[in-house]
This record gives sequence, structure tokens and C-alpha cells, in this order.
Amino acid sequence: MTQPTRTLLRNMLNQGVAEIKDAWRVLRRRGPSQIQFWFIALAIGIAAGFAALFFRKGIAALQAKLYGTDDILFIHSHAEKLPWYWILVIPIVGGLVVGVILHRFTDDGRVRSVADVIEGAAMTDGRVEVRAGVASMFASLITLSSGGSSGREGPVVHMAGVISTWVCQRIHADGITGRDLLGCAVAAAVSASFNAPIAGALFALEVVLRHFAVHAFAPIVIASIAGTVINRLEYGDVTEFVLQTPGSLQFYVELPAFLLLGLVCGLVSLVQMRSIFFAEDIGNHLQSRLSLPRWLRPAVSGAMLGVIAIGFPHIIGVGYETTRLALTGELALTTAILFAVVKTVAVAITMGGRMGGGVFSPSLMIGALTGLAFGLIATSVLPEVSGTHTLYAFAGMGAVAAAVLGAPISTTLIVFELTGDWQIGLAVMASVSMSTALASRLVDRSFFLTQLERKNVHLAAGPQAYLLAMLRAGAVMRPLGSPRCISAAEARTLIAQGLCVDANATLEAAMPFFGHEDILCIPVVVRDKDGTEEPVGALYHIDALKAYNRALAATAAEEHS
Repeated sequence: MTQPTRTLLRNMLNQGVAEIKDAWRVLRRRGPSQIQFWFIALAIGIAAGFAALFFRKGIAALQAKLYGTDDILFIHSHAEKLPWYWILVIPIVGGLVVGVILHRFTDDGRVRSVADVIEGAAMTDGRVEVRAGVASMFASLITLSSGGSSGREGPVVHMAGVISTWVCQRIHADGITGRDLLGCAVAAAVSASFNAPIAGALFALEVVLRHFAVHAFAPIVIASIAGTVINRLEYGDVTEFVLQTPGSLQFYVELPAFLLLGLVCGLVSLVQMRSIFFAEDIGNHLQSRLSLPRWLRPAVSGAMLGVIAIGFPHIIGVGYETTRLALTGELALTTAILFAVVKTVAVAITMGGRMGGGVFSPSLMIGALTGLAFGLIATSVLPEVSGTHTLYAFAGMGAVAAAVLGAPISTTLIVFELTGDWQIGLAVMASVSMSTALASRLVDRSFFLTQLERKNVHLAAGPQAYLLAMLRAGAVMRPLGSPRCISAAEARTLIAQGLCVDANATLEAAMPFFGHEDILCIPVVVRDKDGTEEPVGALYHIDALKAYNRALAATAAEEHS
């Protein structure tokens, strides 16, 4: 063996020994705390999984009691046989109860859901509102049990956020730990709700945390597995939907049709999202114009839903029975189109009326109906090169849901896990890619991020847009009287010119002052009881930029750790 070879081997051996020693040192110093964190993640996953399970069982029990059926999987068929006045009264009474709960336990009469969890992950160190969250859970449970037309994933996700928030407050978790535990809770809740462990983990990363940091992956997967085990202990290893017709795809020839279906589904998802926002705006306008008490608003929406349900009972609740009919091709073309339109209206009324619930399950139903209608047309035009029309229903279900959630990866996987059919992945992926590409250009990325944008929370554009709103001028300013700060007299001169910012204002409100004029600083003021503005410090442009850069660097470090 030559001398250079021996030297190379010796260097490699020494490097290997050094790496082993470093790994052992890290294990001794950080291992126990990391293992402890994983146990906490597992415990949160178990708690969130049971919460999701009890929420689902609670809806089933209350819905069965109100509508007098033993099998809620066929509640739509059963509701057709009930007296019309009973179908009308149930959602009205449910809306009244929901309105009272939200009026009593929330400050704005609004149900908390996924958008609030996303906001909590980005802006409040992984914390969400506990009191309003618990109230929203009970309100959504009543809504989904009494004829509301929405889904259960929104309340379940926020309920999981409440659990992780409670734990974070007890252990005084920092921002990174709080966000990771929030992701664990969400992953477990989604997995327990839909028996979808892969999609549950990816949903937490893709939708809630909005990054795929390696340090968050292991605990989130652990929690997701825990949630899935809880679901399967109760319901067994079964899928939500069983496809009676095996999926078949005429490869290459039929793929352009699925790309076109994706564009159609993108437009359908846009209509669904815009209709909800339109209903919300109309509801706000009418409530203000008529001086309607906010506790009465859900009852008015319940009355509208009751009227619709008399003729179209398929709008009641989550809608899995109708979704199954679409996936098995048991609906005619005109029926599928009509059901999709009516369901869209019902979802808008439910959400705009502040009754609670989520948008994922309705998106699955509307997407399956859209896909079935498209498939019936496509297979009739070119029957010799077409597969089964139920395959289009399957792809449409994923395409609409992915566009609404703004989550093509996790939605594609959750659709696979809901059906157990992995053989038509190309069709689903083609439709999902086109629908999300189109819809994300016409709204602020997704339904949830658009909800936040309407509240002036700018998460869709990324950290560079929302971090300024997290930094207070009072925390970044130089105190008045310090050697490197302007004098009180100079501050009052600038205040007289209208160049000042409140101490509680964010840098988002302060930065425009530096853009319009060539100034180095602006006074930071507090207002006394008489409304007089008294300077307490000065916000310098360079200090604001440094604070902003530190926040950007910390965010980038977390996302790439």
C-alpha cells in the first residue's frame, strides 16, 4: 500500500472517529430533551386524535337523534321521508343555539377554523384562541348535526390547535417548539378524522406550518401515526369511500381530458370560494342595515338552509352519501350538475351565516359531482378512447379540494387514502396540478389565505409581507433622552408635521413614512386621556430595517433547519 493511500485512510478514520465523538456529545447534551419533546408530541397526538374521534362520534350521535335514523351514512335518503316542517325546524333551532354560544363566548360572533390556526402558526408562536376555540368546536358540532352544510375538518383542526396551545402555555414553549407542537396536533386530528396518516402529516406541514423543515418532520409523523391508530381502533382499517368500479385510464390519449377537467375544477373552486366571501359580505351588510343581533344571524341562515333541504336533502351535513353516489356513477348528468350548484349555495349560506364548519368535505362533494358531470360528457363524446366516468369523479374530487385548500400535495394523498385506489395517480395529479395553478392565480393562494387577506393579515405573500406586522414600534424605538435619540423638542416638531407613529403600531404602519420622505427617524408617541400625543422615543429607519432583517433570518433558519 502506497504512502498517499495510507495517509488518506488514516485521515478518513480520524474524521470518522471525530464525527462519532461529536454525535455522542450531542446525544448526551441534547438527546434527553429531544426525546422528551417527542413524548410530548406523541401525547399531543393522542389527545388530538381522541378529540377528533369524539367530535366525529358526537356529530353522529346528535345527528341520528335529531333526524331519527340509526345510520347517518344514509341520512339524505332518510331525510326525504321526514315531514317537511321537521326538516325546516331543525337547522333553525340549531342556528339559534350556535348564535347564542358564539355571542356569549367569542368577541366577534365568528367561528374559528383553519385560517386562524395558520395565523397562529405564523404570528403568535403557534398559539390559538382557547376560549373562542372551544366555543367554536361546540358551535360547529351543533351546526353539522342540525342541517348545516359544511365539513368537520375546520373545527377539528382548530380544536387540535387549542390542545397544543394549552400544552405550550404549561411548558412555556418558544416559537419554534410551539409551531412544531401545533403541527403535531393538526396532523393527528386530520389523520384521526379521515384515516389518512400520510396526508395528515403533510397537511400540517403544507397548509398550517407552510414549510417542510426536517426538524418538524419526525414529531409530526409520530403524532399523525398516533391519530391514525386511534381512528382504526374505533373504525378499523377501512377507507371512507369504496369504489365499486375499478379505476381505468386510457393512458396518453385520455390525459388531455384530465388536464381540461383540472381547469374546469379550478373555475368551480373559484366559484365556491367567491360565493362564500360574497355571502359573508352580504350577511355583514344586511346585519348592519337591519340592526340584526349577531346571535340571530346563524338562525336566519338555518332557516334558509331548511327551505333548501326540503327539496334537496343532500345538502345536510358533510354529504358523504352524495359523494359516494357520485364516485360510483349513480347520478345522472343533470342531477350531478344541479346537486353541485345547490350544494355550493348551501355551503355559502352556512359559512356566510357564521354557523361554523369547514370547507374540505363540501369541496370533496362538489368536486366529485363536477368530475362526474364532466366524465359523463367526455365518455359520451369519445367512448372508444375513454375509461370509466367514475374515474373523472375521483379526479374532480381531488382537483376542487386541492384548489380550495391550496394544498396539492396533501390533498392528492388524502384523496388516495380516502378511497384506497392508488392506480390512477396520473389522472388525479394532472387534474390537481391544473386546478391549483389556475385557482391560486385568481385568489390569494387558497381559501384560508384569502380569508386572512380579507382581515389584512398578509400571509399569502410570505414572511417578507407579514413579519413587519409582528414588530411593534415601541419595541424597536430608541427611548427619548438616550444619547443616540433625537431631543424632545425635535420630536414635537416632527409630530406637528404629522410624522409620528403610536407606540403600539406595527412596523407595517411605520415603514411608509420612511419611503415618502428623506427622514432618518419618526417620533413614537403615546396618547393620554385628552388625546394629546406625547413622545416617548424615536423609531429610526436603520433600527426598523435591522429588526426586520433579524426576523427574516430567524424565519429562514427555522424553515431550513
